[in-house]
Amino acid sequence: MQISQEFDFFVIGGGSGGLAAAKQAASYGAKVGLADFVKPSPQGTKWGLGGTCVNVGCIPKKLMHFAAMAGELRKDQIEAGWIDTDIQGKHDWNRMTENVQNHIKKLNFSYKNQLNKKEVKYYNKLAELEKSNIVKLIDKDGGIEFVKSKYILIAVGGRPSYPDNIPEIEKKVITSDDLFWLPNNPGKTLIVGASYVALECGGFLNGLGYDTTIMVRSILLRGFDQEIAGKIEDYMVENGIKFIKEAIPINIELTENNKRLVTWTQKGIQNSDIFDTVIIATGRKSDTNKLNLEQIGVKTNKNGKIICTIDDRTSIMNIYAIGDCVDGRPELTPTAIKCGQLLANRLFGGQKKMMCYQFVPTTIFTPLEYGCIGYSEEEAINKFTQNEIIIYHSIFKPLEWNLLESHYAQACMIKLIVLVSTRRVIGLHYLGPNAGEIVQGYAIAMKLGATKEQFDSTIGIHPTCSEEILTLTAIKGIDNPQKEGC
Repeated sequence: MQISQEFDFFVIGGGSGGLAAAKQAASYGAKVGLADFVKPSPQGTKWGLGGTCVNVGCIPKKLMHFAAMAGELRKDQIEAGWIDTDIQGKHDWNRMTENVQNHIKKLNFSYKNQLNKKEVKYYNKLAELEKSNIVKLIDKDGGIEFVKSKYILIAVGGRPSYPDNIPEIEKKVITSDDLFWLPNNPGKTLIVGASYVALECGGFLNGLGYDTTIMVRSILLRGFDQEIAGKIEDYMVENGIKFIKEAIPINIELTENNKRLVTWTQKGIQNSDIFDTVIIATGRKSDTNKLNLEQIGVKTNKNGKIICTIDDRTSIMNIYAIGDCVDGRPELTPTAIKCGQLLANRLFGGQKKMMCYQFVPTTIFTPLEYGCIGYSEEEAINKFTQNEIIIYHSIFKPLEWNLLESHYAQACMIKLIVLVSTRRVIGLHYLGPNAGEIVQGYAIAMKLGATKEQFDSTIGIHPTCSEEILTLTAIKGIDNPQKEGC
């Protein structure tokens, strides 16, 4: 075995976490290498450097969410007095995807430049562990080389998983790995799943004008606040999205005209319908199965996720892992980035700070956005019991909606979950416009241990949706949450 290069730090995976760790390590003068190779999806979709978020996740999702909202605004413009707006105009899928893909390709190029400027050696090759300190690199033509590194970081993320009860399902459906790169519009679409991916995709496809149905086996948004999840469903139904609840697909057939005949069972009754596109969004799995982990001794759980200590170390002392491929970690881009930077700081910067996963803010970009920090109501009751918490809540109507007849007046909601003993706010849930922009700022307050009284003493900006969070008085189970609008 001939070693072609030796490194201080070698990263397997060029997603957000891996890139952040590599650049941070290089900033301390470490000799760094990074390998990233995108295995095409079963439909043949592939993309460039940057990982899931940039190529087939957060970035294209947010852009298409914006595109859908831009279309929906045409009706609002008429009610706001813009009489020449054409609400019958149809959406051009190819123009939108061309613009989205052009932006993504700019980001791919930018990441390569950033690695080059940091003097990180980039390999567009598939990596697997040969030994605990040796990585085998395989190029697209099968050529092999070996590199050696003092520390190795695994940051390979995850890929969509498929139900195992339908023969050859991967040939008949697409996933979020394919949707943003479709050469033609998806037409009448069935989305199977109840995760945020399913609801976000369903939301923007409906907003773009495509007949959209979401098939749900059990509950929406497992792990999130279920009262909010119910209100998200209500709003989506109000906007024309169809839900098939308590249903499981049992067969998918390709028809002669390249459509999909889907058969499912719902409460013991069998039904079927024809769709142009079926999107599977039933979960993701760690992309670790070809890394040779078991042979090297890196321990994983039954789903292939790597088991790490709080300092991101695996069962092999010099091998670390971060991001979606790690057991028990939130599957969020910002946490992977921060985790990678902190790891590099500890390994090469002499620092000791560990990643903290408490009170991490996040937003789901459904048609009406949902931002949250900390405990859901269910989690809080399970940990602290009902008597140890107070839930302040409000159903409100944004001021702007008073111009419009089309918006569902009961849609928006805020919840603050407060510990009785300390009055600390341990959960914040906001369902309404611009959720990500609003919730981000409150994350600082909650990280610092803000109490309900400190929220109350803060002066709000008027008139805004955000000020509603600072004026909550109604207690769940005692008071009516309905508030008068501005």
